[in-house]
Amino acid sequence: MTDNSDKSDKSNWTGKAAMAGAAIGSAALAAALLYASRRKERAEKAAKAPKPDQAPETD
Repeated sequence: MTDNSDKSDKSNWTGKAAMAGAAIGSAALAAALLYASRRKERAEKAAKAPKPDQAPETD
């Protein structure tokens, strides 16, 4: 009987560790996607902005 309880404790711990790892991995993936999309939006905005040599005269 001791073998069964040791095995169930180990599988219970590994199951919890797997769930925690999956949650952390999902959060990291979501953060990476948000960072990439935010960076892409900033790059597109900067590309559309007028360059100093192309800025309209305001004098």
